[in-house]
Amino acid sequence: MEGAGILIFLVALLVFALVILFKTVRIVPQQTSLIIERLGRYSRTLEGGIHILVPFVDKVRASIDLREQVVSFPPQPVITSDNLVVNIDTVIYYTVIDSKRAVYEIANFIQGIEQLTVTTLRNVIGSLDLEQTLTSRDQINGQLRGALDEATGRWGIRVNRVELKAIDPPMSIQESMEKQMKAERDRRAAILNAEGVKQSQILTAEGEKQSAILRAEGSAQAAVLEAQGQSRAIKQVFDAIHRGKPTQKLLAYQYLQVLPQIATGDANKMWIIPSELTDALRGIGGALGGGDGDGPKGGLDAEEWVDPGPEATNVFDQTALEDPGEALAQARGQAGQASREASEHATPASRVQPAKGPGVRLPEPTEALAGQPPAPETTDAAAGQTPPPAPAQTDAPEPTEGPDAAR
Repeated sequence: MEGAGILIFLVALLVFALVILFKTVRIVPQQTSLIIERLGRYSRTLEGGIHILVPFVDKVRASIDLREQVVSFPPQPVITSDNLVVNIDTVIYYTVIDSKRAVYEIANFIQGIEQLTVTTLRNVIGSLDLEQTLTSRDQINGQLRGALDEATGRWGIRVNRVELKAIDPPMSIQESMEKQMKAERDRRAAILNAEGVKQSQILTAEGEKQSAILRAEGSAQAAVLEAQGQSRAIKQVFDAIHRGKPTQKLLAYQYLQVLPQIATGDANKMWIIPSELTDALRGIGGALGGGDGDGPKGGLDAEEWVDPGPEATNVFDQTALEDPGEALAQARGQAGQASREASEHATPASRVQPAKGPGVRLPEPTEALAGQPPAPETTDAAAGQTPPPAPAQTDAPEPTEGPDAAR
């Protein structure tokens, strides 16, 4: 029994020692302070570290967190200067700088900060209208912070900053603001669209301008090159003809070949048969054995045939020649018909005014073959048959060699 009693006493003594040790040694975390009271009175403030207390004499009154604290308050209805009620949510960041005053100067400093924030917010917002309230958040934050920091300084609390989370105007004002914002967005969209159309039209016009300039330059270069090509072709043909030394009769026959091409076109109302054509046709007929001549010698008269040489062998390769007999018969028929029409209508040759153009030389109507009556030169299109239009005979330099030079 004695051994059991001793064991119980030792256990009790050990438990008491542990309690005393727990009450004596106190470890305080970093950024935390403990308010210690001794026999009901403030004794000291313990900071972070290990501390020794008097058991059953010293008592911890409160533990204060010295870190920055964040408190969010519910929305508060506030009236602006233009009598509109808005709901404002606030957030406050504060720090306890004096734990003793935070414990002994106010019973609940969190509730005190909340009520002080509401009253200060109503004072600040009451001096502003809705537009200023919505656009002056920084100003409101600064005024709130200054007023709260001054009021909470005696509580050992420092207000670091105040933020307005949301400012909610009435629903009617929100609808009006939405309409206004929509109209503003539509206006900006219309302006941007107009600017885009303007730039697009400017770029399109610039592109069309450059395209037109390039097309004009290309057309001009093409026209110049085409004119140069035609000039060279005409010069080569002219040189080839002169190198071939053609006679007047050969030229007259070529005139007959080109005459149908000249007569084509709806605007051609009359065409001219030169007086030299009859003489040339008679010469061709004599050269080919037609009429009363005795072969080729009967049609040459005073002109002699000149051998064109090898250079002129391909002068008229591109010309399709008709049968000389048919061409002669057709020319005689047309000349006779023109004579009959002229005699029926009694139209003097002097009244026929052939179409004139640059570079065109027409024969005189009074020219005729020696010993032959002059052939009528023009026929009127109103006689019942539309003759071919007048040929445009391009002036060419007079030949300097051969029989044509003698004329």
